[in-house]
Amino acid sequence: MVHQIYLEKIKPHMLLILFVIAALMMILAPFPIAHAPSQHRYFVIEARQFAYSPAVLRVNPGDTVTIKLVSSDVVHGLYVDGYNVSIKADPGQSKSLTFVADKSGSFRLRCNVACGAMHPFMIGRLEVGFHEWLYRSIGLAILISGGVYFNARKKQAL
Repeated sequence: MVHQIYLEKIKPHMLLILFVIAALMMILAPFPIAHAPSQHRYFVIEARQFAYSPAVLRVNPGDTVTIKLVSSDVVHGLYVDGYNVSIKADPGQSKSLTFVADKSGSFRLRCNVACGAMHPFMIGRLEVGFHEWLYRSIGLAILISGGVYFNARKKQAL
């Protein structure tokens, strides 16, 4: 009888410890994906009042990125936050810039030439690398949901 009471008390603690260990592994363990070899990525971005097309560029870390900016209406610029590179294209003209995407993350593309009233909203995005934190967060949410589910089932059984 004493052993059964002791085991009933220790089971929830062990389950909690297992969930904490699984959560820590999900957050801290290296993500098992193979990185693609570096490539030369070439993008043509059309700039017009007040948008970039395409607005989102996706590359892998280590890729050499060339962006050709084509301005279709007024003078536009393109500045890549985090990389400190920029270009400026006159109407009907195009300019190119090249850099190595050696920093992982999401970086804003901004027009750095005042091109009109909506100029501050002329933005795009450069995504470098795999969004492992998104997948880690999804895994953690599933783990927590499972813990809540099993805890609710256990309370119903009592």
